[in-house]
Amino acid sequence: MQKQKIIALVGMPGSGKSTCVDHLVASGLPKVYFGGVVVDEAVRRFGVANEKTERQVREEFRANEGMGAIAKHIIPKIDDLLKEHDTVIADGLYGWTEYKVLREQYGDNITVIAICAPRKDRHSRLAKRPIRPLTAEEAISRDYAEIENSEKGGPIAFADYTIVNDGTPDQMLAKLDAIFATLG
Repeated sequence: MQKQKIIALVGMPGSGKSTCVDHLVASGLPKVYFGGVVVDEAVRRFGVANEKTERQVREEFRANEGMGAIAKHIIPKIDDLLKEHDTVIADGLYGWTEYKVLREQYGDNITVIAICAPRKDRHSRLAKRPIRPLTAEEAISRDYAEIENSEKGGPIAFADYTIVNDGTPDQMLAKLDAIFATLG
């Protein structure tokens, strides 16, 4: 039996995580989406998911359930997928406490890949994305919130692998494929 793996992708908004996740899903790997927990709750409560409602939900989850709240909500989804798959992609790990919750749950079966990109490139991508585009002010506000309120820097700094996305999407995906080739 092959060892089960959870591959968690982390990065600031606009870094290229979604492109990487889409590439992995297209290769047949299932995913769970950390942000989906927040988006679903924002839509349920406010009728819309946007930068403001998502931030409110994200911060309330953490205030009420601790900084590892989103990871705790994701674990049952990961476990369900692991019943049928050897590898699961965890899209959008948020913070350090969530990293520790996942590490405690899955031990060495979790690998973290940080996707990093220059801020100006990230903000340009966020402004142009078709779903939930962000203005320059919203992008800066989101960056601050993710660093100050979500502990985002910890899992980026502690990642097992780092991809610097400062070229084309194909160059980034080639780096991702090279990492996957070493994971067996």
